[in-house]
Amino acid sequence: MRARSSASAWALVAIAGFGLVGCGGDDDDNAPPAQAKACPDLNGMTIPAGSIGLPTTGAVVTATQVVPAAGAGAAAVGEYCRVLGDINPVDPNAPKIKFQVNLPAQWNSKTMMFGGGGYNGSIATGTGNVPAGPANQPTPLGRGYATFGSDSGHQAGAAGSRDGSFGANDEALRNFGGDALKKTRDVAIAIVQARYAAGPQRNYFAGGSTGGREALIAVGKWPQDFDGAIVLYPAWNATALNLHLGRMTQAMARPNAFPSREQRKVLLDAAVQACDGLDGVTDGLISNQPACDARFDPATATLNGTPIQCPAGQNNPSCLTAEMVAAVKLMNEPTVLPYRLASGENVYPGYTVWGTDLGVPATGFTAAQAAVQPTVLTLTFGTDQPANPMPPVVAATATTPATNPPYGSTFWDQWVKFFVTRDPNANPLALDPVNPGARQARIIELGAIQDANATDFSAFRAKGGKILMAHGIHDGLVPNKGTHQLMSRIRATMGAPAVADFLRYYEIPGYNHAISSQFNAAWDSLTALEAWVERGVVPVNQVVADTIGVPGRTRPLCEWPAYPRYNGSGDVNAAASFACVAP
Repeated sequence: MRARSSASAWALVAIAGFGLVGCGGDDDDNAPPAQAKACPDLNGMTIPAGSIGLPTTGAVVTATQVVPAAGAGAAAVGEYCRVLGDINPVDPNAPKIKFQVNLPAQWNSKTMMFGGGGYNGSIATGTGNVPAGPANQPTPLGRGYATFGSDSGHQAGAAGSRDGSFGANDEALRNFGGDALKKTRDVAIAIVQARYAAGPQRNYFAGGSTGGREALIAVGKWPQDFDGAIVLYPAWNATALNLHLGRMTQAMARPNAFPSREQRKVLLDAAVQACDGLDGVTDGLISNQPACDARFDPATATLNGTPIQCPAGQNNPSCLTAEMVAAVKLMNEPTVLPYRLASGENVYPGYTVWGTDLGVPATGFTAAQAAVQPTVLTLTFGTDQPANPMPPVVAATATTPATNPPYGSTFWDQWVKFFVTRDPNANPLALDPVNPGARQARIIELGAIQDANATDFSAFRAKGGKILMAHGIHDGLVPNKGTHQLMSRIRATMGAPAVADFLRYYEIPGYNHAISSQFNAAWDSLTALEAWVERGVVPVNQVVADTIGVPGRTRPLCEWPAYPRYNGSGDVNAAASFACVAP
């Protein structure tokens, strides 16, 4: 269908909005029908504080722009109105929440809120796809959703999504902890209502990592505001994760304890060699991770018959020192706290390290694999050993090499400085995550602010809400073991049958954090979620495709704790050749 001109398209929306309101059954027959506003007329619109569910001093639209239709096929996006604005804080020293709302000329009467990533600090624009969304399916905006997101209430500096300096302000911290979600949602819905003279029929949320945490907070705290959520690799227990990152950082900061990229490849290759066939086929992926965890120990493992731990006193690219082995084993194992966090937990289960790409060299990779490997490197161990002061996150210049410490180490550094101690000169290597002394009460307090602690989603389930959640088994930043812990807690609270009524959790072998050169996941979760919420079609036989490792390869999405096991015959790259089995 050819795109209409801007004027005619928006005129049709105004007429449609007028008609929808006319059929809305207003109790006051004499009340004038609401009028849909044209895109330019939204500029300068104010949303009073009383219309926002949490304290603010109101919001204002600061800019609008009609964006013409673009793209073709699945990449097509129709004409839409881009709205930018600010939500003003109560504390005059707190930063504003900056947001974006996208209003399609051909609206499907649904909204999609997008979550952020890391410490946020940049607007989740809502113009892209849901996490792991396939390129051969339209984006939410391309499907006609009104989409929106925010920066969660602060604007990041040079460190980008690793900049935690906002945590020194209480209101900014609460906004990051979840308050900005409600504020942004209420403002966005007011703008949608003004644009179309009608409210949405369905409201969804999509996010990964911090955005996955935000999705769980949104449907847990404000279940009446949402109908469904797509939740990928959620950093739901941010406080416990930060404490585990602290232990990892301190372990890798020791002499001879930070593995080079070549040494990380030795560890990865040894684990794959030992564990690849445990799912019934040698295909470069470890799917039966519990069996691998029981079998593999880097202190005794070999690669092509040679031990991967260096002889005493040696440190070379073909082996790992004893200090490196100790650091990665600590990463893989639980952190046990002698105190309980706000969630009631005192154990962080650790990472899945064996089989995870922690930032290996791109030698021997295809062009597609090599293109994404710098992102894998950035989101995992980076290039620079943790230290105090923490090496900055700096891009290379003509005269200066790049510096890039482990993403999680910068996260810990910023958390200690601005969340816990509020001392920008604090030493992240000096605070003991397990025995923090006088800082323990503050750490527990932070858990209540920033974690997605809900385990009872009964209100969301009662209104027909649904959640589709997935995590890569080989996530090097937000470990899948944390999501195991979350699922166990939800099932213990609600009962397994009730949970199965509204939530599905899948795991993806080889998938790293948001991107992977081993198995880069593409899953049409939005179509499945729409069908489940809107038509009651329970998701069955879901399939995930690889777009980079072996392009076109597929696997069944298995509900945890099941994993895909090869049937013994058939195309090793086809999901139909695998069955989901219990470990």
